[in-house]
Amino acid sequence: MGGNLVTAKTFHQLIHWRDFKLKVFFEGIIIGLFSGLIIVAFRYCLEQAESFRESIFHLENMGISKIIILLVGLGLIAFLLNLIVKKEPLVSGSGIPQVKGVLSGHIKLKWAKVLILKFVGGVLAIGAGLSLGREGPSVQIGAAVGQGVSRLLGRLKIEEKFLITSGASAGLAAAFNAPLAGVIFSMEELNKNFSPAILMSAVGASLSADFVTKLFYGSTSAFNFPLLPILPVNYYIYLIGLGLFIGLFGGFFNRSLLKTLEIKNKMSLPNTLIILIPLLIACLLGYFLPEVLGGGNHLIDSLGQNKYPISLLIILVLVKFFFTLISYGTGVPGGIFLPILAIGALTGNLYSDLIIKVFHVSPYYSNNFIIFAMAAYFTAVVKAPITGSILITEMTGSFSHLWALITVSTVAYLASDLLKNKPIYEALYDRILTKKGSTNNEKKTMLLIETVVCLGSEMSGKCVKQIAWPKHCLLVNIKRGDHEILPQGNTLLYAGDNIFALVNESYAVDIEQSLCVLAKENPQTNKQTNKQIKLPTSYTFIYSNKIMRTLRNNRLSVLIILLFNNHDRTFCFT
Repeated sequence: MGGNLVTAKTFHQLIHWRDFKLKVFFEGIIIGLFSGLIIVAFRYCLEQAESFRESIFHLENMGISKIIILLVGLGLIAFLLNLIVKKEPLVSGSGIPQVKGVLSGHIKLKWAKVLILKFVGGVLAIGAGLSLGREGPSVQIGAAVGQGVSRLLGRLKIEEKFLITSGASAGLAAAFNAPLAGVIFSMEELNKNFSPAILMSAVGASLSADFVTKLFYGSTSAFNFPLLPILPVNYYIYLIGLGLFIGLFGGFFNRSLLKTLEIKNKMSLPNTLIILIPLLIACLLGYFLPEVLGGGNHLIDSLGQNKYPISLLIILVLVKFFFTLISYGTGVPGGIFLPILAIGALTGNLYSDLIIKVFHVSPYYSNNFIIFAMAAYFTAVVKAPITGSILITEMTGSFSHLWALITVSTVAYLASDLLKNKPIYEALYDRILTKKGSTNNEKKTMLLIETVVCLGSEMSGKCVKQIAWPKHCLLVNIKRGDHEILPQGNTLLYAGDNIFALVNESYAVDIEQSLCVLAKENPQTNKQTNKQIKLPTSYTFIYSNKIMRTLRNNRLSVLIILLFNNHDRTFCFT
């Protein structure tokens, strides 16, 4: 009876699909307002903690008693952080891989617990000076708000995915004053597909969260760079060189971070002590090199305003790089989004100084290479070139450099791929799943999966009965333009059709991957490399190496589609 009730509600959503998109848009606005307020409070607490930390480091007379009090305070922070992570392991680290797991159905989120502990843990860890960022916690806090609204309103699982996504978008938008980047991030990184409903909910949430943030922090961009000149075309050769270097450096960061986590897992020390060691390092750095503490937003601002000697830049890059690895390796709440932007900015500043000295490039364009390096390093680490380009564009307050940002991001993406690294959040997500272990208990909740039929795909031009649908999957609706079609065996599918399948939650992840393969490219286009693979849900399908390379690695074609064919709704990140 319960399963029939869920199915009936699901069909109600299908029948009123257009109203559903409008509904999640307005629910996204509500989620964005709440998320914006919470993230504003989060940012305020971080600022107060940072001010308190700086006041301690500026004390002139540090007697024995004050040093003892400081050490006891750091020990207490380490104890509390360990307690928080032990009480709720999902608040550990960035939070973005955990949100990906919730959206894919592999991880269950207790929204109220995660929201509170992530907030408190993030303030303690980042406020104490660890090289961690606010963006990952903000995304997870926003996602928790989205799930909380869904649960309080009694929404179905079908709808909850959209609301969690909208909350995550709002979190990033509020953390960086970057609403467009929040929307793109939700599609490119979190969901890896384009859906009108996801777009509507993310747009509503990001805009409302950004509105709330602007009420408290004004309309200024996140980074206060002076107005930058347009980079001449004849300087693009240096831009390509920057992309190559940054791409390899970003790939090295990914490998180093994963290796750091492996080393931490093998350590036999108490976890409180493992957390205390970086806190003590932060205390020492606070006196000798305070620029590397925290996320690094003040450091990035200072690079745009001040001139640093090359020797100091090298020290800052190395210390920020390794201190970020050590800080994240503890597993305390905190992200790497902002630290990798800071490392990228430092590397870009160092690169610009070198080409100015060696190739006599005009110093007039020095700051350009700083912002280009931020986008490139983000792309090399996260493998999200569109988000990286849009994010830096919004954070610097100028869209005049978008083409240069895309160029350097593309080169960095390709260079990072040479090292055959996974995107960092995907690699961290895989680690979570490995620790968690797979569960095969079949669930009763039904989910609705949407995908788009592309031109030349296995589905395009075929009848429903001619398609080898995966098991545990029921095609329930076809949306062609403004028309809704009830599928029959002889119903033809055409490119541009939105198809909706009803699936059991237990098999949703594998079925969604299978449907995306069937809808995106014809497996027969590369017969010589076709293989057969057994999926965990015991069904089999044919795929080609070309398809899998496209699905796993190539998002650059999507970049071109977004730029030159943004009216086409048939693209998909996979």
